[in-house]
Amino acid sequence: MELDSRQTLIIAILVLYLGRFINGRLQLLRDYNIPEPVTGGLLASLGFTLVYVFSGAEISFDMANRDMLLIVFFTTIGLSSRIDVLKQGGKSLLVLLVLAVIYLFLQNMLGIGIASLAGAPPGLGLLTGSVSLSGGHGTAIAWAPTFANDYGMPYAMEVGLACATFGLIFGGILGGPIARFLVWRNKLDVGGSGDLTVGFRYKEHEIINVDGILKVLLVIAIAIGVGIHLNELFVSWGLRLPDFVTCLFAGIILTNSLPRFLPRYQWPTGTRSLALVSDVSLGLFLSMSLMSLQLWALADLAGSIVILLVAQIVLITLFTIFVVFRALGADYDAAVICSGYSGLALGATPTAIANMTAVTKSLGPAPRAFVIVPLVGAFFIDLSNALIINTLLRWFG
Repeated sequence: MELDSRQTLIIAILVLYLGRFINGRLQLLRDYNIPEPVTGGLLASLGFTLVYVFSGAEISFDMANRDMLLIVFFTTIGLSSRIDVLKQGGKSLLVLLVLAVIYLFLQNMLGIGIASLAGAPPGLGLLTGSVSLSGGHGTAIAWAPTFANDYGMPYAMEVGLACATFGLIFGGILGGPIARFLVWRNKLDVGGSGDLTVGFRYKEHEIINVDGILKVLLVIAIAIGVGIHLNELFVSWGLRLPDFVTCLFAGIILTNSLPRFLPRYQWPTGTRSLALVSDVSLGLFLSMSLMSLQLWALADLAGSIVILLVAQIVLITLFTIFVVFRALGADYDAAVICSGYSGLALGATPTAIANMTAVTKSLGPAPRAFVIVPLVGAFFIDLSNALIINTLLRWFG
């Protein structure tokens, strides 16, 4: 059964409502800051899996809207990034980048070590390390032919996608509890007053008006146009980046330049209208991503990679709590960044943002985190990961 883009959007909205309903009824999910789209998306994917198991009907979705939602979301992050916050986050950005590169090595060495102990090729450990976890589905798909053709692993695509899927799931589950533990264990002063970067606390809808939403949509459309043209310029220079990265940069550029030249125009940065659009686009993107997971396709591979995945979960938990948190200052912002980084290292950048959104909705704003984590995850990690994968393939391949 194939659903078109309209039907896919309808299902995604219902899935997001399901996640909000379940989280609203279960205090445990709220206490541990499990993102609503993760709750609804996983339940939906389990439901579709049961339909497949008992009826043999496979439901597929048209993901065209999902790709645009991702671009809209990262554009709103760029539009929310003030230069003063960027300056404050400069040192933290550098520290997290260095730690992220170190972790890529640790993630891969753990995978290679476990694979070697199990008598499997070292390349399998690399495939189940940063290729599929920190890299996500896109990197797994991109590298699978290399592992299959050059390193004798014809199952590379299946294993890579399976690990990326499991990482996406657990990345969305782990971040909230890590932040909660850090806040509780260290008795941190949580976020103070101010607007949230993504979303808003409940019962604040009434202050959003039509004029604010129109201004936000206008600015987002302009920023996306600038971002796409910026990417075309980079391509002409031989550098190809995902569109959402250049749209993020375009948002940062516009929000820190145009308000200086148009002081009378009420720029939407910091408004709840912008936060609303950001929240909705992220929620629907994650709902579509998770509800479309074909869990039945992972059944045959689950047993072979569960040990690797458990080890990776333990590693990222220890690394964020004992290394990342302390290196970033051991404060509330550091705890929020840890929730995001754990999602990034296991899943993807949108998962990281969803984790941080859930935490800040509950405890308060942490604007520095929403600048640092997307920049590390959306740009630097992919470049560093490619270099590290090539290096380790030469060493162990």
